[in-house]
Formats: sequence, C-alpha cells, structure tokens
Amino acid sequence: MSQHGQDPSVGQTGPVEAPFERDYPAPDFTPGWKHPQINRLMVQDFVIGAHMDTDLVKQLLVREPGLVNACMDWGGGDWETALGAASHMGRADIVGLLLAHGARIDLFCATMLGQLEVVRTFLTLEPRLIDSRGPHGFGLHFHATVGGHQAKAVLEYLQAIKPVEVRVPPFMTRRS
Repeated sequence: MSQHGQDPSVGQTGPVEAPFERDYPAPDFTPGWKHPQINRLMVQDFVIGAHMDTDLVKQLLVREPGLVNACMDWGGGDWETALGAASHMGRADIVGLLLAHGARIDLFCATMLGQLEVVRTFLTLEPRLIDSRGPHGFGLHFHATVGGHQAKAVLEYLQAIKPVEVRVPPFMTRRS
C-alpha cells in the first residue's frame, strides 16, 4: 500500500518490483556498473519471440548480442531466457540459433534436444533433478515430450525413473 492507502499495483500494465529491505548486512562489495543494462522491454520481446519467431530473434540478436543470455522475470520466481522459451516450445531451430550465438545450454534444453547422456549424467549426479522445473513450471518430462522424435529415448529414460502423465497445451504442436 502507498502512503495514501492505495495498492500501487492497481492499474499497472507492466512489471512491479517487489518491495525489499535488507534484514542482513549488505555485502562488502559494491558492483561497478560500467555499462547500461539491456532494456527490459527488449529482453521481454526477445524472450517472447524465442517461443515462436525466428526472424525477431535474429533481428534482436544483431541489434543486441547480449540478449542471448538475458533473463526475464515474469514474477514469482518464474525466470525465463530465450533458450528456455524455445526449449519448452520444442523449437530446435531457435535453440540451434541461440546456441550458435553462445547461449548457455541447460538441462531442460538438453532434454528437449534428446541428449540422453547429458540428461543421464545430470540425474546421476543429482537424482532430485528429476523433479526440477524450468520456466512456467515445465519439467523434464514435458521438455522431452515437446522434443518429439529426437527426444524419445530421453522421455523413455525419464519415464523409467519416474512415470509422469504429460499434458501438452493444444496450441503447441509436437515436433519430430
């Protein structure tokens, strides 16, 4: 609530930063801000575009190469990179473009791409990762499902560890 008793988020059309006060000592390090941050709207458009729009991803990467690893906070801990977006949409074409530009591959992407040995190695290292969640709460089984034919072996491996019923939204098409 504001000092006038009104909720400052009412009528907001964009993100609202959560209030914060340190209840711990400040770190003994002050970061040096040498360059301006990448514009939040550009990050938002890039991440949204990575769900489905290869041309927009290419255009924005030319304009700002640093977007390749930018992360959008959709609120409530729902962080998403362009790679995460393309991965949970099964867009191997956009994933390939992002990886070629230096995106940091993660377990969800490797799962969607059908990288069985990578997935197996991570789950051997930390078995609880079977329950990990990526952007929007999509898990490994979901990523393997949207990966289609290329991720079939990964999905079978995951299902052998922990059977999960996967529901893919109707607007998404499975890629093979």
